[in-house]
Order: sequence, then C-alpha cells, then structure tokens
Amino acid sequence: MTREIEPWTALLEVARGDRRLVGEGFEQARAARFAPLPAQLHPELVKALQAAGIERLYSHQAQALAAAWKGPTIVTTGTASGKSLCFNLPTLDTLLRDPKARALYLYPTKALAQDQARAISSLGLHERIRPAIYDGDTPRESRNEVRRKANLVLTNPDMLHLGILPHHDAWSTLFSNLAVVVVDEAHIYRGVFGSHVANVLRRLRRIAAAYGTAPRILLTSATIANPLELAERLTGLEEVTLIDDDGSPSAGRRIAIWNPPVTDEVLGTRRSALAEGAELLAGLVAAGARTICFVRSRKGVELLSRITRDELERLGAGELGELVTPYRGGYTAAQRREIEARLVAGEVRAVVTTDALELGIDVGALDAAVVVTFPGTIASLRQMWGRAGRRRRGLACYVAGEDALDQFFARHTEDFLDRPVESAILDHESEEIHLAHLLCAAHEGPLSERDAEFFGPRTLAYLERLEGLGELRAKDGQFVLRRRERYPAGEVSLRSASRDSFEIVEMGTGEALGTAEFARAFSALHPGAIYLHLGRSFHVRELDLQARRALVEPFDGDWYTQPKRETETLIERLLDRRETLGVTLSFGRVLVTETVLAYQRRRLSDHAEIDLTALELPPTRFATQAVWFELGGDTLDGFPLELLLGSLHAVEHAQIAVLPLLAMCDRWDIGGLSTNAHPQTGGPTIFIHDGHPGGVGITRIAFAHFEELVADAHRLIAECSCRDGCPSCVQSPKCGNLNEPLSKAGAVALLEAMLRQA
Repeated sequence: MTREIEPWTALLEVARGDRRLVGEGFEQARAARFAPLPAQLHPELVKALQAAGIERLYSHQAQALAAAWKGPTIVTTGTASGKSLCFNLPTLDTLLRDPKARALYLYPTKALAQDQARAISSLGLHERIRPAIYDGDTPRESRNEVRRKANLVLTNPDMLHLGILPHHDAWSTLFSNLAVVVVDEAHIYRGVFGSHVANVLRRLRRIAAAYGTAPRILLTSATIANPLELAERLTGLEEVTLIDDDGSPSAGRRIAIWNPPVTDEVLGTRRSALAEGAELLAGLVAAGARTICFVRSRKGVELLSRITRDELERLGAGELGELVTPYRGGYTAAQRREIEARLVAGEVRAVVTTDALELGIDVGALDAAVVVTFPGTIASLRQMWGRAGRRRRGLACYVAGEDALDQFFARHTEDFLDRPVESAILDHESEEIHLAHLLCAAHEGPLSERDAEFFGPRTLAYLERLEGLGELRAKDGQFVLRRRERYPAGEVSLRSASRDSFEIVEMGTGEALGTAEFARAFSALHPGAIYLHLGRSFHVRELDLQARRALVEPFDGDWYTQPKRETETLIERLLDRRETLGVTLSFGRVLVTETVLAYQRRRLSDHAEIDLTALELPPTRFATQAVWFELGGDTLDGFPLELLLGSLHAVEHAQIAVLPLLAMCDRWDIGGLSTNAHPQTGGPTIFIHDGHPGGVGITRIAFAHFEELVADAHRLIAECSCRDGCPSCVQSPKCGNLNEPLSKAGAVALLEAMLRQA
C-alpha cells in the first residue's frame, strides 16, 4: 500500500529519523449524518438558510433545535461541527415570530462576538433581525442606539457584569422581552472566572424575572467530562438537556507528537520548543500547507513568528515570510479585524496565535494545526487540533516543552492520545466571590429570602452574614446596601477571587494593565519581580502597599525571578476523610499564611541562579480549600529520615504538576506545603491547596481521585531520565523554597510504598 504524499510527509520522515517524532496517531474520517430542516421553522429563516446553501441540518443541529424549543440545552460537539447554528436557529426563529422578543449572546472574547455578528448578518434577515455588539470597543455615542434598536445583543460577561446589570433600568426593553440567552464556549468559564460568571448569570436571571421574563438559556462547549454539571453549576438551572452526538463530517486527521532533542544530558535541558515549533511551521509553510500555530504567551507569538520568517529565509523561501502573521490580544480592534479578514480570504499561509483563535472563529480552511507546549488541558488541545483538516485530511501536531506535564505526555503518547478530557470545575458559592456578587445584586435591587430561587438555599444566611459585616442593612424583610452611593460591580474583577487587590500600572503610559489578588501580590509583584501579564513581561519597579498599586515597566531581558517564601498551613475545618494507600486522606478548609522573604534571579536559557535579593514584606493570609494526607506506619517503615523532607517536597511538586490532568486548571492555581512534622497532624504531612481565596473546588477533585493522582505522580518522576530531579519531573518554577530540598529517589520510594498498598 502506497503512503499518501501530503505537504508534511517529508517533514515527518525526517523527524522519525532523528527521533523527534515520539508518537503518532490518526483520527478516522467520519461521514456526515443529516436531518431535514424542520417544517415548523419560520419560513423566512428557511428561505435565508437555503439562500446560504443550507438545505438540511446535521443530526445534532436538528436535535439541539428540538431541545432548545423546550428548555435549557448544552451542545458539546467537535470543532467546526456547526455549533453556532444550534443556538442561532431557535433564537432567530423566536425573534422572527415575536417582533418584541430580545436575545442576549455572551462570548468570552471580542473576536468571537465579531465573527458571530458577521455570520448572522450574512443570512440577510436585516429587516427583522438587528444584531449589535456591546463591548469595550463599542463607541459611547453608539451605545444608546444599541439599547434602543438591537433585538440581538452580543456582549461578554465583563460587560454584562459592569455595564448592563447595574444599569438594568436603561435596558428595560431588553429585560422585559428577553426570550433567549446564549452562553457560547461555556468550557472557558471554569475556576475563578467560571465561579464569577455563574454568579453573573444568576444575577441576570434574577433581573429578568423582575421584568417578568424567564429566558431559555442555551450553551455550547468543547468536549469536557462533565458538560451537564457545568451547565447546571453555571446557570443554577436543573434538567438541562445534553446534545453530544456529533453528526458533522470529518476528513480525518494525522496526529504527531514532537519532542525537541536533549541539549544537556546532565541538566535534562532540551532545545527550545519555540525554535522547534518555528522550524516545523516554516517547513509546513514552504510545503504549501495552510497552518495555524498556537503559543501560550503574547511574547511567544511574536518571537515564534520572527524565528519562522528567519527559517524561511534559510530555506530559500523568504518571500513566504510575508504570508506568516501573528495574532494576539493587545492589538487594536482595527488590526484584529484586518487579520481576521485576511485569514477568511485565504491571504495568509500561517497564523501564529495565543488561544485567542482557539475558539469558534471562522479562519477558513486549514491543513495543519501546531500547538507549541501543552495549552493547559486536553480539552483545549483537542479544540486547537480540531482547526486542522476541516475539508481534507489534516495534520495536528503537539511540540512538547521541558515542563513536567509536557515531558510526561511525550513519554506516554498512547496514553496521551487516548486520555479522556478533564472536568470543568467551578464553585459559585466560593465565599469571597459569592458574597461580592450578592452585594452587586443588592445594588441592582433589594434582596430577600425569596432570592434563594436564584442564589441557592443558603442565601438568607449569607445575607445575614453581610449584614453582620456592615455591608447590608435589613429593612422590612429585605436587605439593601448600607451605603446607597456604592457601586459594588466596579470593585469586582471577574478574573480575581478577592476584592482586596493591587492595581498594576505601566509607568511609561499610566495604563492600568489589570489587578492581582492581595493574597498573591507579594509573590508576583514584589519589587524587582518579573511579572507576566497576558503574555507580556514587565519589571516591577515599585509596590505601594498603601495605595495598593504596583508600578511596572516593559521587560525583555534574559532572566526571570522566583520568590522565596515561608508558608504555614492551619487546618480550620475538616469536611471529609478516608483511609487509602496507607495514608489518612483529608479534605477541608485551611488558613494559608505566606511571607515572601527574598527573590532569586535565574537565567532563562539554563535556569542557572544569578543572585538572591532579600525583601521585607508583611505576611499575607487567606482561607481556602485543601486536601492533605498524613504518612506513617508501613509507608514510612525503614525510610531514611535524612531523606524524608526532600522526598515529601518532591512528591508535593509532582502531584501539583499532574493535578491539571484531572481538573481543568493550571499549576499556578494550586499551592502546597510539605512537612515532616505538622503541629496539628503530629507527623509527616503533605498539603495541596487551592491557590485562590475561598477555593473553587480544584482540591475536591484531588480528594476524589487521589489514587489516580498518586499513580500519575509516580509515573512522572520514575520515568524521567534525569539523575537527581529536573524541571521535567520534581523541580517547580513556583516553588517558594527555590526547589530545596528535593529527593527524586526518595519521592519514587514513597509513592511506590503507597501504591503497593492499593
């Protein structure tokens, strides 16, 4: 049988020969399954669909339409499966039948809203359907017109939280006639962000009810492990219908796992994933493949684009460099629109992007998708890979970095390719988040026990607590803000778990870049820190504790910083406990106290220490959720005491590194502490805690799947080829003890002792 010659055939052959290609797979082509356009669909909509060349639906689109007419629905099908039509059909049908009806679409990015507005406008229903975008790019002089005329408003959770709900009286026409709410790309709403958005959606339902409406909520999501649970947690609704049987066609996809070669056997360092990705991308561009390349940071996007153009010059195809374009956040609206238009028109051979283009934006037909370093979740990786091969067989490639998870996947490619997607975790009642949104709701209208319908059965207790804190005032069975002039929404960032935060300001421009939670500010924004914000690096020149402000300047040096911290963990409340693997495993609430003592500068190229600078900062404290386990008995029988602390520390690092395999989170969302003698447990104990005040449920997943967590941590360490521990196994870039002490061998022995007792 002759192997099919494709643009990447020669590239893969070379990579097999030098062993950079460490794993291959293939997703089979899938034929489409169709259903007729429903007879009850509005005639004008049917006519518009037919004019657009849509004579029939995919089977899942027809199922989603039938479900959406009845009630709340979530659709989880693959990339490019036509999910937008799943909510556009019932929405447009509703708007065509009722001239007064209104719809609200929520998107996590501006680009998605723009793309959807173009798609709706292309149907030609201009007389009856009046879509309008309402976000930060909407000119102020146009906003009143959007409120008055649009019957389909496209916005984002931040604008809904800050600009619509607090001013609902200005949006009375919308709320009095709100028939449909669409939440697109719902899997993005997880962790802290998701916990905030879940509260915003409950506030939305409450205000709609006050105006006499109960809109149907329709959601779409990438494939995740718990779509129904996510939909119910986000909306507060029960009995959501799941549509997950994908009827769209697939042309098949070749999968390649790429591992850069080792450059230093002793240190375990490898060639830069960016350089490797640029070489691969240049080869694909030169071979004629239209390619999308995903990189995690904005700086990485620009760097990889430049290296790719240099590589094309080396290949004698320098003229193709003009067809390689970067796309990332931080560009102006006009710049983003221009790049998106060039992508759709096929004028670009390759686009290098952050996850800004991971989601459902139409970028035309692509042959290949390259993902440089693990994007954080299997679900995101598959969403990115799904960009390749929409119309003909494609290539999906993953270039591993030196991080522990990347190398874990590079060693276990079969397990990686078959690994199930993660669960999306959020907790709308996470204390600081939930209480802050109850204050926002009180600004929007007096609260009472009846609002438990939206906020849950503990609503009255929370309201009484806010009254006791002096935030609310009880009057005639209702709770109102104690200070009527207060604007609580302005105090709440949807990306932060705490209202107590530091503002990050660029010194040269005076631009406010964002905020950082108080509990994490001293670690991330201490004087001298290199701070990464939306992929850009900044040097912290000053941290003003009184004004709660960090002054930063752009940074492009070749070093990074790592804080040295002293951490204490106090168990406040035990919520669950079980015996497993020879340890006592517990879950509960803890108080974490951290003191940043100093920071270390390290070179980017080889992580070598440059110097250590002392700091004088006060301790910070925050309450959160944690899982912890106490070791003793057979597990430690005969274990060398001099290796114990380093072994516990290495186990802690490994478990934090692999926890994102179970929950959709990043290792930066998790903290830990290991000690050979904790004062409350009386012995050797390892703590893993949510890194955000209040917690969002990450460590609850660790408690439920502890046995799997231990097994994955053992494989991560035991199979790494380094001698004493490296960034690919037990060293952590966020370790408060600067990765001292660590015992790789001791960690393997401890984990093996636990697994023997399974």
